[in-house]
Amino acid sequence: MDLGLKDRRAVVTGSSRGLGRAVAETLVAEGARVVLCARGAEALERTRAELAAGKDDRVRAVAADLSTAAGAAAVLREAEEAFGGVDILVTNTGGPPSGSFESHDHAAWQTAYTQLMESVLHLVRGALPGMKERRWGRIVNVTSIAVKQPVDGLILSNAIRAAVTGFARTLANEVAPFGITVNNVMPGFTRTERLDDLAARMVGPDGDPADAFRQWERDTPMGRIGEPEEFAAMVAFLCSTRASFITGTSIPVDGGRIRSLL
Repeated sequence: MDLGLKDRRAVVTGSSRGLGRAVAETLVAEGARVVLCARGAEALERTRAELAAGKDDRVRAVAADLSTAAGAAAVLREAEEAFGGVDILVTNTGGPPSGSFESHDHAAWQTAYTQLMESVLHLVRGALPGMKERRWGRIVNVTSIAVKQPVDGLILSNAIRAAVTGFARTLANEVAPFGITVNNVMPGFTRTERLDDLAARMVGPDGDPADAFRQWERDTPMGRIGEPEEFAAMVAFLCSTRASFITGTSIPVDGGRIRSLL
């Protein structure tokens, strides 16, 4: 299937590793031009070099802190200067620390809000005018199955990613007349460094992280952990011309872990 992504201009955040990298790699493979973004410059440049092999003019990278308006502006400016604008925006932010409500002070909540919500607002605010002018655009937010089936011990992520979902669902209706779609993709337990960290925290210093993975596998009907490229395939489809009538949705890629009907 031709997804119609050749020469589309994309920004993918949190793309030096994990799910963001998998999404960026898939979009590049489909012919898109992609601006990568992450805070760590060294890892980001390494990823850029790997994805750009043989196609240096199609992959750019900007190290930036997207919790600030200036950081988001720098990424969007690179897309404008290198490619002439942004057709596709994939927002992907690292998860905040795990822990119970009482383990997080006010500063932790503020940091999580800035990281998960404000970064999305900054990016969408900057990319939307061009999309509206061209009457075509794709906005895909990487959230979590936690917005539909909260995960114990992830109260910061559960709460604030749900806010991103509400924002996206409302925005989808506002921009639909301009040919712009807005969707969320909810990863389940997927093989990334973030999952390694959660496993270590779950079992504690004296436990075996493999026990956490075995528990997650038992809780997933498919009986295994997801792979980043499986998640990236769904994101790429939602970014495509083929998905032009899909908007306002939150789609799980979780091996069946969410048990609700809708």
